[in-house]
Amino acid sequence: MTESPDSRSLVSASSQLNLMEIEAIDDKEFDIPQVDTPPTLESILNEPEDEDEPFILEDTCLLNTENIDAHSCETSSLSVYVHLRRRKAVETNATVHGSVLRRNVLKGISAQIVSAADKVDAGLPTAVTVSNVIAVGTSHGLALVFDQNQALRLCLGTTATGAEYGAVSALSINHDCTRLLCGFAKGQITMWDLANGKLLRTITDAHPPGTAILHVKFTDHPALAVCNDSGGSVFELSFRRVMGMRTCESRCLFSGSKGEVCCVEPLHAGPELKDHPITHYSLLAMASLTKILLIGLKPSLKVWMTFPYGKTDPASVPLLAWQFVAVQKTINPVLAFCRGDTIHYLLVKKDEFGIIHVIKQRQLQLNCDLISLSWINPRTLVLLDSTEKLRVVDRPSQEELETVDMAELQLVYNSSHFKSLATGGNVSQALALVGEKTCYQSVCSYAGQIMYLGTKSVHIMTLRNWRERVDHLLKQEKFMEALSLAWSLHEGTAKAVLGLFADPAKRKGVVADKMVEILLQYVDRSLKKCPEQGKIQVMEQHFQDMVPVMVDYCLLLQRTDLLFNQIYPRLVENSVARGVFLESLEPYILSERIGCLTAAVMRDLLSYFQENGMMDSVEGCLVHMDITNLDIQQVVQMCWDNQLYDAMIYVFNSGMNDYISPMEHVVMGNKLLVYISCCLAGRAYPLGDIPEDLVPQVKNQVFEFLIRLHSVEAAQEEEVYPYIRTLLHFDTREFLNVLALTFEDFKNDKRALEYQQRIVDILLKVMVDNSDFTPSQVGCLFTFLARQLAKPDNTLFSLTFSICTLLSFPDDDSRHTERQQVLLELLQVGGVVQFDEERLLELAEKAEFYQICEFMYDKKHLYNKIVDCYLKDPLRKEELFNYIHNILSMPGYSSEEKQLVWVKALQHIKDLVSINSAKTAELVAVHFADEVQSIITSLQDDYLAFQFLKCLLNPSFREGLNPQTVLRLGPDLHELLVDLLCQFSPQQVTAFLKTSQDYRLEEAIQITEKHKLHEAAAYLLEKKGNVQGAFEVLLQTLKGKLHKLALEGSEADKPDGEVEETGNEVQSLLRRVEEALHDIIALCQRSSHGLNQQQREALWFPLLEAMMSPQKLLKGADTKHTSDALKELTMKVLNSMSSFIAPPAIIQRILQDPVYGKGKLAEIQGLILGMLETFNYEQTLLETTTNLLNSDLHWSLSHLRKAVSRGLHPRQYHCNICLQQYKRRQESEEEIIIFSCGHLYHCQCLQRKEVGVLSERQYSWSCYKCTSNQGSRPADRPSAESSRSRSTSLAQTKVTSAHRGIVTEAHGRKMLTEATLDAQQTQAWDHFRALYRGPSRLAVLTELTHSHGNERAGLSNPVHPGTGSIYHSENFQLKLSPPPLVEE
Repeated sequence: MTESPDSRSLVSASSQLNLMEIEAIDDKEFDIPQVDTPPTLESILNEPEDEDEPFILEDTCLLNTENIDAHSCETSSLSVYVHLRRRKAVETNATVHGSVLRRNVLKGISAQIVSAADKVDAGLPTAVTVSNVIAVGTSHGLALVFDQNQALRLCLGTTATGAEYGAVSALSINHDCTRLLCGFAKGQITMWDLANGKLLRTITDAHPPGTAILHVKFTDHPALAVCNDSGGSVFELSFRRVMGMRTCESRCLFSGSKGEVCCVEPLHAGPELKDHPITHYSLLAMASLTKILLIGLKPSLKVWMTFPYGKTDPASVPLLAWQFVAVQKTINPVLAFCRGDTIHYLLVKKDEFGIIHVIKQRQLQLNCDLISLSWINPRTLVLLDSTEKLRVVDRPSQEELETVDMAELQLVYNSSHFKSLATGGNVSQALALVGEKTCYQSVCSYAGQIMYLGTKSVHIMTLRNWRERVDHLLKQEKFMEALSLAWSLHEGTAKAVLGLFADPAKRKGVVADKMVEILLQYVDRSLKKCPEQGKIQVMEQHFQDMVPVMVDYCLLLQRTDLLFNQIYPRLVENSVARGVFLESLEPYILSERIGCLTAAVMRDLLSYFQENGMMDSVEGCLVHMDITNLDIQQVVQMCWDNQLYDAMIYVFNSGMNDYISPMEHVVMGNKLLVYISCCLAGRAYPLGDIPEDLVPQVKNQVFEFLIRLHSVEAAQEEEVYPYIRTLLHFDTREFLNVLALTFEDFKNDKRALEYQQRIVDILLKVMVDNSDFTPSQVGCLFTFLARQLAKPDNTLFSLTFSICTLLSFPDDDSRHTERQQVLLELLQVGGVVQFDEERLLELAEKAEFYQICEFMYDKKHLYNKIVDCYLKDPLRKEELFNYIHNILSMPGYSSEEKQLVWVKALQHIKDLVSINSAKTAELVAVHFADEVQSIITSLQDDYLAFQFLKCLLNPSFREGLNPQTVLRLGPDLHELLVDLLCQFSPQQVTAFLKTSQDYRLEEAIQITEKHKLHEAAAYLLEKKGNVQGAFEVLLQTLKGKLHKLALEGSEADKPDGEVEETGNEVQSLLRRVEEALHDIIALCQRSSHGLNQQQREALWFPLLEAMMSPQKLLKGADTKHTSDALKELTMKVLNSMSSFIAPPAIIQRILQDPVYGKGKLAEIQGLILGMLETFNYEQTLLETTTNLLNSDLHWSLSHLRKAVSRGLHPRQYHCNICLQQYKRRQESEEEIIIFSCGHLYHCQCLQRKEVGVLSERQYSWSCYKCTSNQGSRPADRPSAESSRSRSTSLAQTKVTSAHRGIVTEAHGRKMLTEATLDAQQTQAWDHFRALYRGPSRLAVLTELTHSHGNERAGLSNPVHPGTGSIYHSENFQLKLSPPPLVEE
């Protein structure tokens, strides 16, 4: 800069209003052409913005704007440091903005403000405004005006007037910088002529007295201004000059009584936008404590929009700022406003029809409380928060660019004016609270500059140009951040850019030159800053952090010449830097970002990798590089010495176009197979493609190599075709797969087809007659050949000999299925048409190729022989059933063919059953229903017959058959199955007998008795009706098990080794006894309901005796466990029989038993107490249930009575039919009826409408109005429905009105109320009966009382409930519902 800020020149301190930067540009350097007409602001702003998404959003709810995190440290930049590690690319997307703002202190003005306070008692600064001059107001009523050189031009006002008017609280300069408006703390406004300092107007009556001026603002109209006072009102000031007299007319735009306005901002347009269609309306934005108002002053006052803030902090300051912004190629004003931490945008535009639209844009959410909001250019806002931190925000991206701490400024606040202290503090608490943080008059923006007023200084903020931002980072030695910022400038992604070309080519050229300069400085710094002493790892880490940055940016700039010719020679001076540089090249070479190195660098790279044993890296790099500038002989030797086969192949292929030498000299195993495959497919190895003009030549060369008779320098004993032979020995299958893939491409290439036939002949000659190859390898060959023959367009000759050899070859299990499948494919495409089919069948059967046999038989329609193929094929036996079913059921087969298959299936029925008995049964049921008996005979094996019949006679199986299938089977088959079940699965006999109904009882009983299946026999006897016989069978079974248990339990003195085994046997016997006892108890319970007392005793007492008798044998301490278990089971019998046998009879029988009768009472105490406990439990349950029912019934009836006896309040005091007062005549005595719905009627009116139902004793009324609303006449409804509807009153009340003398007031009337309950109780009972659709409560109580009385009558003469009791009904349910909801 030409001048120092110390020169007190405002121009130098503020960069001459941004003109200084323009003058400093070298036209030759930037190639700026001379133009006759400079571009206008409109043309510049019309340039489209490079935004990722459109700015205009009609509906902001559709955009989920991510909140910007505005938190930052106390530094001057939000630079994001990019940490680069070894072999890691530079993060070019890292957000580095550098220092965006340049801050200057206007030292001349600052010094004169302090001097004026001392010398002329001007007071402290209170307000500032900027135009072509700078005006500063003071607390003692003076206005100091400075020019662009910071020289004091005018001192307006005196301290005397200041004592009268108070401090300067607001300032404003008009658009042509000729007038200055000063607002004062006591409410006065003065206008000054800036040309000569003359006072033009003193305005004292523009607003209510006793309020301070908060804002005074000129509009773009020369004779129009607005002011805002501490009462929250806004006034329009119109200046006129009539007959030499200057006047001012005031008009109230907004009254503070409707909401206090604390900020106003008129829209200002520069000279270049004076014809903009919006400027003619003189827009004014006002911010009250609750909302934003946008009004137009011209041509007439009109409110355009109001926008509420929403929920905000009451102490937050409302802020407004206008700016013309280019959006979608049109320039329109945008109002930014906020209160608290959220910035909103309003776009004002005029459409082609002349209609004004105010559109809400997306908002910006911050995490700080803002006190100042300013535009520094159309894309950038500068914010000041309550902690006095300055935040620079990019509007399109909503990204925060920089944070600057302004604490040292000591910002001037306007709190005293908002509290109106000069006039006595007569403001609202809300406005005073907001005024704590207001600094409206301390911040002023103009022409890309923002001025901030402090108590002793004035600071000015401007945007740095792009070079200055980069140089600022370089001065701090932040090279990586400087490079990142420069790259974002190069790519056009940087924010808040100043002084850079809009043309991308010119911009990139200028920035690239700067980046080259930075990179060279970075190289020098990395070498100078390298630690000279210390561990080698520290030096390596130093260069690993720096060298990749240089490489990456050189590649981004596409300047490999800079990298290899200027940077690398400087780094070579340091051996550590040289090694790190060479290592860092590897990832770029592998990713093909570097394709060609200079000869010197390539030589150094290979030697460095070789010296450090990094041969894998050498190979990886070589195959990705252009090696034409290398010493090929040296490279090949190095690859050969270190077995770098990939690199060697690449060198031969790319360097010498030699594709054969690698196969001749290198033994590489699988790599060779892959290499051959790539060559034949036209692909380069290990990556890329062979040049198109070389592809046919390479294929021919590879084929010629493979079919060579002898190798070069062959010995005499070498066998023919050594290369094919070697590859076949190495991996037969993979080599043949390579050939198969290659043959896929040989369709139109005649030369290649000749090679194909030649190779096939060689393969046959090498492998078939050679014993060196295993059968599996030969099988792979013929699989390959058969697949080639199976192709529809194959050109190979018919390989009869090959197929014969394949089939007659000894079987190899691992290849059997694949070989069979290949041959089947060959047959399906007709590959062996000329072959003898009989011979083929013979060979297929010998090789066990049953699918081949099936294919041949199917061609001859010998379907019955296919059945044999399925039976012999272990993998396909299960499919035979579907095959037979399809042949016999599907059309398309002759009756003779079906008959042959039918006979064949019948012949092999035994085999079918052994494969799957269930599917055989299904097949027989559908196709062999009449042959079931002969099938059973032919099975000759009881177990097979059992499996077959079990499936065939299973009821669930028969239900699953087709309904059209009729399966008639006699009872003898069912009885045969019962017999077989007794033999092979006794546990399933009873279940089958229960589910099947097709056997004869007598025969089934004989069968079960023959096999001694007592449970099944008992079931059959019970089913026959012989309950006693069934009981005897089960009882004998139980006795036998009890006897075994008693014997086992009574044995003692066993050896120690047998104690545990005996215990397990006893437990097993106890489980069997318990199961048998469960069955016999169930039988007795089922049978006792239909028997008399004597017959019941004949069942139960023998069972009781059978349980008690074994206990005589159990004596001693060893049998205690068994004895206790038997007593528990005896108690179970007693509990079960107590429902059918009188307790006295049971006790008498117990006492007669020797086990209990001869002993002490303590021995039978447990049995008796158990019975008494059961009795007490049932008695308690009965009494509790009775009490619950009685309580529930009483509660319900009491609430019903309460509901029907309560008083009713009518909705109206007139009849709802005749619409007259319920007391029509003073002398008359009439009956009125009130319903629970609140409707009132005369009794006579209801009778005329026929809404009553005559019951036995009285009329039952229905509400006429409610029933009419339900859609039909009340008289047409049946009485039952009327009694349930809501309109029928549950508390229907008849009221008789009588006149007792002359009474003048309404409350003197007496009404006699009579409640009728019987009809409502009847309705309630009907209601409960409808809800409780079961036995009535009366019936329940009667039954309970009856049973309860019988229990209390004594044990000597018990009465048992009969089958007619409601308790024995299957549908009986005791419904204990919650209490009904009663309408209060």
